Amino acid sequence: MLFGKKSGIKNRNRERYERVRRLLWIKCESCGQLVYYKDYKENKYICPRCGRAFIMSPKQRFDLLFDDNSWERLTPPNVSDDPLQFEDRVTYKSRLADARSETGCYDAVTTADGMIGGVPSTVCVLNGYFMMGSMGRAAGDAIVAAVEHAIAEHRPFIMVTSSGGARMQENILSLMQMARTTVAVNKLHANGIPYIVLLTDPTFGGVSASFAMLGDIHIAEKGARVGFAGRRVIEQNIREKLPSNFQTADYLYEHGMVDMVVARGDLHDKIANILQVLTKQPCEPKQISVNTPEHDISKKIRGMGENEAYDKVLLARHENRPHFLDYIDGIVDCWTYLAGDRLYAEDAAMGSGIGFWRGIPAVIIGQEQGRTIETRQKHRFGMPNPDGYRKAQRMMKLAEKFNLPIISLFDTAGAFAGREGEERGQSQAVASSIAMGLSVAAPYVAVNVGQGGSGGAIAIGTGDRVLMMENAIYSVIAPESCASILWRDNQFKATAAAAMKLTAKDMANLNVIDEIIPEPAGGAHTDWQTTMELLANAVAKHISELQEIPVSELPSRRADKFLSMTRDVEIYQPEHIGEEH
Repeated sequence: MLFGKKSGIKNRNRERYERVRRLLWIKCESCGQLVYYKDYKENKYICPRCGRAFIMSPKQRFDLLFDDNSWERLTPPNVSDDPLQFEDRVTYKSRLADARSETGCYDAVTTADGMIGGVPSTVCVLNGYFMMGSMGRAAGDAIVAAVEHAIAEHRPFIMVTSSGGARMQENILSLMQMARTTVAVNKLHANGIPYIVLLTDPTFGGVSASFAMLGDIHIAEKGARVGFAGRRVIEQNIREKLPSNFQTADYLYEHGMVDMVVARGDLHDKIANILQVLTKQPCEPKQISVNTPEHDISKKIRGMGENEAYDKVLLARHENRPHFLDYIDGIVDCWTYLAGDRLYAEDAAMGSGIGFWRGIPAVIIGQEQGRTIETRQKHRFGMPNPDGYRKAQRMMKLAEKFNLPIISLFDTAGAFAGREGEERGQSQAVASSIAMGLSVAAPYVAVNVGQGGSGGAIAIGTGDRVLMMENAIYSVIAPESCASILWRDNQFKATAAAAMKLTAKDMANLNVIDEIIPEPAGGAHTDWQTTMELLANAVAKHISELQEIPVSELPSRRADKFLSMTRDVEIYQPEHIGEEH
């Protein structure tokens, strides 16, 4: 008896010890190390040893995303439990009871209202601790109710996902939540409500294949795993080993599925910046203050002096001329780069994003050429693949939804000519971009800031107003190629340039452009500050004028503008060169 009593005391002490230990220490599932709970909490529930981001509870998510940890929880709708009377090793009702007891939540979805960056917003969280965040009727009803609330209050809607997918215990009733939640998302889009999806670890199955992949903006939390089928299932199915980074956040970014990968600690500020633009919050114009990169101004540009037209060609290609990202850094405030075509890849040759252009919230796209050897290779010298043009189309649709102006800064030798581009439909992508640009219901200002090469340029050049920098060029083919084909000798490149009428002055005379933006003496490469001020102010002026026109009238006006081009134009033909050429 005495032995039994001592044993009982010892057992109770051990239970108390285990409870205390669990409060003080937590074991990382990734590295297997014990982490002091205080360090873990202060590090935003990320393992300080290996960087693994643990699942966060709804309360922890709300505290992370809302301003000043201030928010108000919404009451979810009630639904009946266990409609199928499901039972495996234990009953479904028992599993629900255990999950509710452990989490303190009614089901896997919890919603709250609060402010993000001063913007009233609704955040809906799929709780990974509640039956792995699986989606059943209660979760579906809660998401639909949260969306309807956001529409009624006209609040941006942020969906935070952490789920294994549809809930097996509800079978077809769970599967139907994929359709029901998609209906709700369609209503968000139809009402012009910003819809941001934050994909966290893990997000799989019916959740990833419905509302989680239908956002205006997709943010993947650093360290998240996202996919449709699980890695093990895929490996068993195809009988081969998958890459180590398969289905990671970075993998999704590379394949065009998410706009950005963001560390947990940066999520609040990133979402706040996005909401500032999409909800058109007031913003003072950014003070332009840039330095011109050092270059040898005494060095003569090779090839200059043959004629004015070819001089412009060389100035448009000057290695020190500002490019898309340079203009973004100098002019745009609250810039958020948006990536991916949602189909295949992120194409760095086509830059895109949202920000304030001289205080005007806008969607901005353009080709980036790069400057160093490494960046030129990364950006493919400003020649996009189909993925880049499809990303541009996505940006145009985003602008249309939120009635934001589109600013295009095109600067390319042309669409990339390569095997991958042909395999993925380069011609179709360029054609669709032209069509989208002509039909999009949003103010659209396109600026030729350098090389306007062929279909790759006009794909993002069909604006209500088309502007051109003084030393930019616009042509169906490079003059060197034209000379090689027609004159059969590359040495006639300057003659070809003059004959092609490719300068800004020529474009104005042919009524192809609406305005020439002057450049500093010597060219844009000599004075970035003045160049950016002239460009920024010219674009802002045209946007302000276009915003006075009803947006519904813009597509038809734009179509008439381009239909009228090239009519009654005398085509200049170069003099015939001897037969030997």
